[in-house]
Amino acid sequence: MHATDSSFEGRVLTPGDPEYAPEVAGFQTGFALRPARVWAARSAREVAEAVGYAAEEGLPLGVQATGHGLPDAAEGGVLVSTRRMDAVRIDPGARTAVIGAGARWGQVVEAAAPHGLAPLNGSSPGVGAVSYTLGGGLGILAREFGYAADRVRRLEVVTADGRIREVTAGSEPELFWALRGGGHGLGVVTELEIGLVPVARLYGGALTFDASAVDPARILAAYEAWTRTVPENLTSSLAAVPYPDLPALPPRLRGAYLISLRVAFTGGAEEGERLVAPLRRIGPAVTDTLREMPYTESPSIHNDPASPHAYYGDSAVLSELDVRAAAELLAATGPAAPMMCVVQLNHLGGALGREPEPPNAVPHREGRFLVRVLAVLDGTDRAAARAHFAGALAPLAPVTTGRFLGFAFGGGDRGEGLYPAATRERLAALKRTYDPGNLFGGPHGGQG
Repeated sequence: MHATDSSFEGRVLTPGDPEYAPEVAGFQTGFALRPARVWAARSAREVAEAVGYAAEEGLPLGVQATGHGLPDAAEGGVLVSTRRMDAVRIDPGARTAVIGAGARWGQVVEAAAPHGLAPLNGSSPGVGAVSYTLGGGLGILAREFGYAADRVRRLEVVTADGRIREVTAGSEPELFWALRGGGHGLGVVTELEIGLVPVARLYGGALTFDASAVDPARILAAYEAWTRTVPENLTSSLAAVPYPDLPALPPRLRGAYLISLRVAFTGGAEEGERLVAPLRRIGPAVTDTLREMPYTESPSIHNDPASPHAYYGDSAVLSELDVRAAAELLAATGPAAPMMCVVQLNHLGGALGREPEPPNAVPHREGRFLVRVLAVLDGTDRAAARAHFAGALAPLAPVTTGRFLGFAFGGGDRGEGLYPAATRERLAALKRTYDPGNLFGGPHGGQG
């Protein structure tokens, strides 16, 4: 069978087509995709046709919705573009959402909000909801409600044999376990059904400090001590960003090194003010955006960049936050670093530390913090960024228990530390069952 004479009703694009370049473009611009064919799918049936074509031709197959989590550059093979499969259906009575493979979190948040409900989305509204959830999904309400993968009720999946499967805890329990947290490379997930939570508003925002006026080590120590006192319905993170001295930036950001403490609390505003009071005593804040807000405005807490760019990133799950070692990390990634680096510390624990029922493949639940490091690849190659991160993260090695799949940006060639040995062996056994020919294991495998 050839794509040009199949019953496929969408578009099959090749490098010579004018629509090809915008179809393969994604949020990550640092690693180019150059597939031989792009299937612009609109349904699970059309995805199944693409899988059948790739299997018959012996070609690797990858999937892209938004391109945020692109694992690597790739040449040849088949790419299934799911961006048109972006339907979102809310069942307010059951408190569930059915999400298409191409839907972004912003769409789900907006659809759930009129019913006083919210998904366990991440900080950026532009990230694909399905790919995010397959990798675990560490969101802004995580300490209270757990990982996004913990709330999955059902998945529609096209496996390497071309079958469209409905996967639940009852129908295929092993595959259901694996897809929730280890789902990349076992098939193409075309639809998810997830549970929603009754959150319509929250108290949140960020306190931002100028690191030239307030010692970063002092901020770290105060933040670490503060996290030991907060309830589970408060999720927070610390971000350190050194801005270049460029005319295009606003004057207040040019050459600044800013450290922000970001908060999302589902309790009342009065209690929120009491809880953040110790953070305000750290020192003078450059900005203070803490306030009560509707959940639809929650992206303002992190204010993630919306424009596509090139980046490389890695992560480390920490059993504890060694403040002295973390200060060394900030020194190595701050203004004196050879490239622009962004560091984020996520406070874990709470519901994140508890296994859901039924269990899933999300690893490292014992972690107390997650550190994420990201380099902007603007004149810097990935090898240089990786080498720099290895040295910068070294002081934290004694308290590092692993890495987190959802934040291994551009690390498609590095699998160590993502899962404990038993989980890795269990996933490998399922790979042999559902994808024995490694159809989804090519250079652009996964679902981003």
